[in-house]
Amino acid sequence: MIKLLGFVLLVLALAWGFAWLADRPGDITILWQNQQIELSVMVAVTLIVALFAVIMFIWWLIRTIWTSPRSINRYFRARKRDRGYQALSTGLIAASAGDAATARKMNARAKSLLSADQEPLIHLLEAQASLIEGRHDEARRKFEQMAEDPETRELGLRGLYLEAKRLGADEAASQYAERAVEKAPHLPWAAEASLETKTRLGLFEEALKLLEQYRLSGALGKDEANRKKAVLLTAKAAASLDANPKSAADDAQHAIRLEPSLVPAAVVAARALYRDGNLRKGSAILERIWKTVPHPDIAASYIHAQGGLTSDERLRRAIKLEATHPEAYEALYAVASAALDMRDFRIAREKAEAAAKRDMREGVFLLLADIEEEQTGDQARVRHWMAMARRAPQDPAWIADGIVSRTWLPLSPVTGRIDAFEWKKLEHQAGAAIEHETLTVEDAFLSLPPVHEPQPTAGAQNVHVFTEPAAQPAMSAPPAPRETVAKDAAKPVTGRSPARPARQAHEAAPDEDERKSWAAVEPFFGRPPDDPGVKSVPSSADETKTRLKLF
Repeated sequence: MIKLLGFVLLVLALAWGFAWLADRPGDITILWQNQQIELSVMVAVTLIVALFAVIMFIWWLIRTIWTSPRSINRYFRARKRDRGYQALSTGLIAASAGDAATARKMNARAKSLLSADQEPLIHLLEAQASLIEGRHDEARRKFEQMAEDPETRELGLRGLYLEAKRLGADEAASQYAERAVEKAPHLPWAAEASLETKTRLGLFEEALKLLEQYRLSGALGKDEANRKKAVLLTAKAAASLDANPKSAADDAQHAIRLEPSLVPAAVVAARALYRDGNLRKGSAILERIWKTVPHPDIAASYIHAQGGLTSDERLRRAIKLEATHPEAYEALYAVASAALDMRDFRIAREKAEAAAKRDMREGVFLLLADIEEEQTGDQARVRHWMAMARRAPQDPAWIADGIVSRTWLPLSPVTGRIDAFEWKKLEHQAGAAIEHETLTVEDAFLSLPPVHEPQPTAGAQNVHVFTEPAAQPAMSAPPAPRETVAKDAAKPVTGRSPARPARQAHEAAPDEDERKSWAAVEPFFGRPPDDPGVKSVPSSADETKTRLKLF
């Protein structure tokens, strides 16, 4: 475009010049070797311009003839190069498609048409063909040659890195990534691999510096960079929590500012502040995060806070959390668990049942089983809650690449990926029997067995009654009828032994002879220790003799 514009301007200038000369006519007289030549100005100028044109044409002709051998050579070389690049392109496409034979054929043709020193892609094609054919040793040698060339260093290092990862040589792969990131920190694969290695080794300061270089290179977005930095700061704070709580608190709070929804950062910050003696600030951080993300880890850290809190104090802190999210499952579960620790079974059962109706999970049914065990000891009801727990979905957990962890970790133990753990529910395997899909509120609560209250014993003192073997069979006392349990339980009994649980309805009732033998036993209501008592006289000779013995 610029050349065309210049040509137009030159033509316009010449036209303007000739027009200017035409408006100003004149003659030019030349005396040369006693000859006088008279010309008009216009003719003279035209001859001069024509002379320059002839000279330029002659120069171009001479130059073309002089350089024609080189031009001819360049033409054939360019044609050969084009054929070589065509073969190289076809070979790379074949290698990507997995066609080893075509890739090898095109590689040979490209090497014959192109110089391998001038075109490094020939090495790449040869290495790819070797990988497709399964000749990994030959491919590694090619990648090593490429790694020594500054022009193909990153390409060779990436090939060596992938080969090391394939063989499971993580240490070698880390070294290749380190070499690549030194020269090109903007390479995503090298930066990510180096970050994972430094994080796994606990070199958090170096990882943070590398992350900053990676961000400044423009290859990493701002939001993603802030997220990764928050994860690294949280991991660093957790590692230094015992040795330096103050530094850990600063790092964790910085992570919260970068990523307010990162629950592990809030937990670590609160624990660090608790260890530093700052209960108020640590609780304030957890309360602020709890308002947006109700999470069991936050509830556990907030309720237990500093060590040494009584069960009553823990319950009050749990109720304070519940006031923020009264309908949240996590809040109801936390209050129920704290109430169970305090042995306030009414609150524990009420909140646990509300949590189960809110979201039927395995954990809340196990908690109801614990409450039943502690409060009533009714094994039928305990087994019912255990069966509901088996049918209910499992509680959410920290999951990454199929690995379930009790605590959050900064990277996956399988792939080494940073920020891989997510708080979510477990996914059941395909084809497995999923019983919890049919679990309803009616199954959980309406099918709950009735309460079997324990029956009080008849005696008020620890008295052992011995009878003759023929007259008194050795058998445990029968349970009281169901309608009399509540009435007998209301009577005060002094010094009775622990009540036994009632028998199940399906057990056989005692026969008439057993009931008579039980009725024949008279309880001893506690005479003075030095009074042996009055020996009873049988009313008939064949009546069974009995004797009492004090303990």
